[in-house]
Amino acid sequence: MRIAVTTPTGTVGRHVVNGLVRAGARPLLLMRDPARLDPALAGLVDPVAVDQGDGAAVVAATAGVDTLFWVDPPTPTDDPVAAYARFGAHAARAVTANGIRRVVFLSSVGAERRSGAGEIDGLARTEQLLDDTGADVVHLRCGFFFSNLLMELDSIRSGAIRVVLPVDHPMPWVAPRDIAEVAVGRLLNPGWTGRVVQAVHGPADLSWEQAAAVVADVTGRPVRAERIADERMRDTLAGAGLGPGLVEAVMGMSTGLRDGFRPEQSRTAATTTPTTLAAWCQDELRPLL
Repeated sequence: MRIAVTTPTGTVGRHVVNGLVRAGARPLLLMRDPARLDPALAGLVDPVAVDQGDGAAVVAATAGVDTLFWVDPPTPTDDPVAAYARFGAHAARAVTANGIRRVVFLSSVGAERRSGAGEIDGLARTEQLLDDTGADVVHLRCGFFFSNLLMELDSIRSGAIRVVLPVDHPMPWVAPRDIAEVAVGRLLNPGWTGRVVQAVHGPADLSWEQAAAVVADVTGRPVRAERIADERMRDTLAGAGLGPGLVEAVMGMSTGLRDGFRPEQSRTAATTTPTTLAAWCQDELRPLL
């Protein structure tokens, strides 16, 4: 079985690669710059230089692939929804052209809305494009990444993480390594067929208030979650250099998942993963503060 992995140095992708290697697989890695590959993986993987924005290159690189782990990569654009749709179209083209039988796609909670969830709308479009290929597809509908807290280091140091969600609003939070473990299981398991939505909800739903308390406890830094008005957040994002389209795409990931939104997949034993926010903070966040 030939397995291809996109974004193999990314937040989730690097853990997928390591998991496959530990399982005895030799994955094909589609990466913009093979020089970024961890030297420890030399001889255990097959890296190939591919820009996922080049549809023809993606098709050529995935010839002979049986199973594909696809991630729409982040890209510097003012319209990430359209960019994700283009990446999804390249993935679907490769699946069809090369007869790739199985795809595991890194999606998100909120993609079930199909529209109105900001940047997540692009992942929803990729889901639809992959479904249309007729291949067996798993969409991993993941919760809020613990690692997003790494973008809040200055806020944590200042004592306040500012959000537009109600601070007592619970939502699934998950460790990227746990997402990768679910992905690897799906990539290596031949026992599923058709279209599958696999939620990855982490160990518990947390509000921003609860998450801030965990961060404070582990790091020893007093920090609270503070809700601010949507327009104030827009101004903050614009002040950081984001264009109008990107501001709305980022905002929509929060504003589109409040006001009564409930994930399509409820929490079950199959969607619950083990790593706690406290454990992740101890390993990943505390050393940076």
